[in-house]
Amino acid sequence: MENRRRRGWWEAPLFAMEQRATLVNVKLKWVKDRALDAAVSRERHLRAAHHLLDLVSSRPGHRISLPELLAERSVRNVFGYEDGVLAFLGKYRTLFALCRGGDVSLTGAALDLRRREVDCLVESEPNLVSRLRRLLMLTLPRSLPLHTVDLLRWDLGLPRDYRASILRRYPEHFALEQPEGDERVWLHLLSWDDHLAISELEKRASSSDTTCLPFPVSFTKGFGLRSKCINWLREWQALPYTSPYAEPSGLDRRTDVSEKRNVGVFHELLHLTVAKRTERHNVSNMRKLLAMPQKFTKVFERHPGIFYLSRVLGTQTVVLREAYGGGSLLLEKHAHPLVAIREEYATMMRAALPPRRSRERDSCSEQDEEDKGGEESELTE
Repeated sequence: MENRRRRGWWEAPLFAMEQRATLVNVKLKWVKDRALDAAVSRERHLRAAHHLLDLVSSRPGHRISLPELLAERSVRNVFGYEDGVLAFLGKYRTLFALCRGGDVSLTGAALDLRRREVDCLVESEPNLVSRLRRLLMLTLPRSLPLHTVDLLRWDLGLPRDYRASILRRYPEHFALEQPEGDERVWLHLLSWDDHLAISELEKRASSSDTTCLPFPVSFTKGFGLRSKCINWLREWQALPYTSPYAEPSGLDRRTDVSEKRNVGVFHELLHLTVAKRTERHNVSNMRKLLAMPQKFTKVFERHPGIFYLSRVLGTQTVVLREAYGGGSLLLEKHAHPLVAIREEYATMMRAALPPRRSRERDSCSEQDEEDKGGEESELTE
């Protein structure tokens, strides 16, 4: 008997519709997902702490004088003022130590973890290079402004000195260029690789036919869809799938087929990040580079079963739902080695907080897991 993949409620047989559809004005409500909010919240202050860790560990003897640290422009950009840096160093004594003479160093545990992180970066460098190449392959000019790459640096797992390290070690793949009349420096891809131009959705396809691939879909508990939305989503899932690496010039931007391509681009882009998420503003300036229509980030709101838009930490973070499987932790098959390292940093930071606050945070985390806010909900009219 032939094995066939079980079709979900969001999938429709190809004969159910014509392969042309005008974009439907479907509005879906935003529903808070406690589990995915918890996933984003766990990195509160982690980037700032990691910036200091990186600076201190790069100095001889893994220490830096306080005046030198405060004079760093990047530190001022992150913390804004001197008192903020001092308060941060004093708050997270599990990571930082103030030595006699005014030097700042790392604690033994933090230094050990930093060394493990460096080893992890070395071991996973081939993976990092391929993901960076794939990111550039998603763009029409096979290029990105360095400012945009810098915005995505943390999400991609790029080291702070990637310009002097990664880019210089792979001159056959990357080049820095400044077009005439453009003040920006661009990172340009020199070599296209057909083996890399296969999306994650295509890799997981149950057959060699990738003509009309559906996206994995799940909803926050309590999310209800009207029958109009259910029917539209079924038909939309059955539309032709356009590879995010393919030339999109033949698509009409006013159609659902085009929107499915747009969703596919961001589905792939999020898969290229280590935690399968990024802040919305990190991609907001990539419209022309990705051949997107106006207000293209609206796809995150129109497809809440594929993406979750978290609003914690004073920003909007786009999370790929399928990577978390309904919980607040990445599924093992999606987890990058850096994720575990960063989780250990975050655990060390929480250990530095006063006991009462630590207990409150632990209680919230346990409640998030119990709620399983990312589980697929039952559909109601």
